[in-house]
Amino acid sequence: QVQLVESGGGLVQAGGFLRLSCAASGRTFSSYVMGWFRQAPGKEREFVANIQRSVGATTYADSVKGRFTISRDNAKNTVYLKMNILKPEDTAVYYCAGSSGMWTISRAYNYWGQGTQVTVSS
Repeated sequence: QVQLVESGGGLVQAGGFLRLSCAASGRTFSSYVMGWFRQAPGKEREFVANIQRSVGATTYADSVKGRFTISRDNAKNTVYLKMNILKPEDTAVYYCAGSSGMWTISRAYNYWGQGTQVTVSS
C-alpha cells in the first residue's frame, strides 16, 4: 500500500509554469504506475499524464501534450508534473494516483492523494 501527498499548486498567470510534486510513503512506490488527474468545478475527473514504473514510457492527454511533463524519481519516492504555458482552462484540483498499469481512466487507480489546487488567471 502507498500513501500519496501532493504539493506545489498555487495561483499563476496564464503563460506561467508550476511544478507539482507527489511524495509517496511505503517501500513499493517503484512497483506502481503513477498518474496525474485533474478535476475542475462541475466537471468529471480527467486524465492528465502517467508514467511507467521505471523511468521511461509516458502518456499524456491531448490537451496538455507538449506543455506538461511527467517524471519520477524512485529513489525519492516522488512523481512530478512540470506544467508550462499554463492556460486558464488548466485550472483544477490536481491529483496524483497509483495503478498497476498504464491506464488513463480514474477507476483503474487504487491509490490517490488529497489533491492540490492549481489556479491560472487570465
